[in-house]
Amino acid sequence: MFCPNCGMTITEETRFCPGCGAILKNSNANQWTQDVNQAFRGAESQLGNAFNDIRNSFNGGGAPRGPRLTTDRSLLMYIVLSLVTCGIYGWWFIYSMAQDVNTACEGDGDNTPGLIAFVVLSYITCGIYAYYWYYKLGNRLQSNAYRYGMQFAENGTTVLLWLIFGSFLCGIGPFVAIHILIKNTNEICRAYNQVNGYGA
Repeated sequence: MFCPNCGMTITEETRFCPGCGAILKNSNANQWTQDVNQAFRGAESQLGNAFNDIRNSFNGGGAPRGPRLTTDRSLLMYIVLSLVTCGIYGWWFIYSMAQDVNTACEGDGDNTPGLIAFVVLSYITCGIYAYYWYYKLGNRLQSNAYRYGMQFAENGTTVLLWLIFGSFLCGIGPFVAIHILIKNTNEICRAYNQVNGYGA
């Protein structure tokens, strides 16, 4: 048998010509070459996926995995917009804060009730539930700060004390309590956004 490429004499079992290196068609060399090439392509694809996974883990996981949360709430905006909208913004504020906290603190075994529960239960309890809601929110924010590498000095008790006893300080106590909740919520939401690939 002769090599069709260079004419060198070879045996029938030869897969590659020893003279020129050509692949011989009359053997199983083509099938073997295809199998090898396919194996290399599969390995290359798996290796590429592994590199992509590693790169994404260093880049914060690649594409964002959750909604972007609000991080720019402020006490001044809360006061002004509540006055301008005759209190309607205050209800929206409660609703959006509960939504964001539930998203950022998901998996902690707790849940911050939304606007309907806040309004109805506050009405039924003559406003007592509102204090409980703020207290629970303050505690939840403090307990979830650790999962984002932070630590809050203020907790639900701090918020509750400002709400009740701070009212005797020219009525500024409730505003201080709301400021604490806004500040800590903004920090939690900012940390959540960073973890989920949104940056600061």
